[in-house]
Amino acid sequence: MFYYLYALWGHESGFFNLFRYITFRTVGALLTALLISFLCGPMFIGWLKKRQKKGQPIRDDGPASHLLTKQGTPTMGGSLILFAVTTSVLLWAKLTNPYVWIMLLVTLGFGFIGACDDYLKLTKQTSKGLSGKKKLLFQLLISLLAIYVVTKLTPAELSTSTSIPFFKHLWVNLGWFYIPFSLVVVLGSSNAVNLTDGLDGLSIGPVMIAAICFMLISYLVGNHVFANYLQIPFIPGTGELAIFCGALVGAGLGFLWYNAPPAMVFMGDTGSLPAGAALGMMAVITKHELVLAIVGGLFVMEAISVILQVGYFKLSGGKRIFLMAPIHHHFEKKGWSEPTIVFRFWIISLVLALIGLATLKLR
Repeated sequence: MFYYLYALWGHESGFFNLFRYITFRTVGALLTALLISFLCGPMFIGWLKKRQKKGQPIRDDGPASHLLTKQGTPTMGGSLILFAVTTSVLLWAKLTNPYVWIMLLVTLGFGFIGACDDYLKLTKQTSKGLSGKKKLLFQLLISLLAIYVVTKLTPAELSTSTSIPFFKHLWVNLGWFYIPFSLVVVLGSSNAVNLTDGLDGLSIGPVMIAAICFMLISYLVGNHVFANYLQIPFIPGTGELAIFCGALVGAGLGFLWYNAPPAMVFMGDTGSLPAGAALGMMAVITKHELVLAIVGGLFVMEAISVILQVGYFKLSGGKRIFLMAPIHHHFEKKGWSEPTIVFRFWIISLVLALIGLATLKLR
């Protein structure tokens, strides 16, 4: 909305001319989302506590300490993130840009799936909500529609291609296989973030780090001069997605204020599923799908730990690789304190993000 102040009065006032710049509106979106989270957080958490008398149901097969330390903590805090991101994007983004609406619809769609899952857990007082098949089906439908539209919006020479990190002008045209590939990126990212969300502040930190990376990537991909200089794909209109990433970072910072150990509120599937889907969709739109695997390497590690644990358990007749999966629970079992795990995993995420950003130049 604020972008149109430039169209109305930008020629009359130097101040309104600022609203034409993506960088200015990205900072505005970040600060707006942060402010919304700070202002609405206490009231929202208080409302959740009244509605959720017993808080989020704790997994019986999880670490025993969680039954004591996390019992009674309300969930569905991801609703605060969704509200802050959506409001901020609607205020600061150029609303005629189709990529902005794709990001919003995917994020809110996955948020709705997560909210249904959390609601069922609360009403049934069990750690199991929507069945895995139903969740995957709804995620698949939303992602498939969004990816199909993105392929139609993207320049024809890039629509079914992906770039290879560290190599100049190396593109792989996947043809019809691009849609299944993109589905794996979006669904994998969404569910990997969901698996990571097991300790206070563990997932929101790496989500913000990845969002900052894609804030820069989307801006560069959408700028012809920078894209040509760095020899990365130029896709008109993607620069506007920096504003979405800025809003996600601001909302994440505001949420972390209440989610820092010991958490006052949990994100729940309401927040983790859409946050991961947003990162995956951002990677698909900017053609940096493989870079996401580096930047979001922590999420990949968490997901692989679960796959290995389950696979080995079935093949070996009940033996385990890790003391518990996902891998952050393994370190809990080894005696690491929760803040130690969270901060060390954040450090890993930051290092991987720097490596991912380095791929933009090291080619």
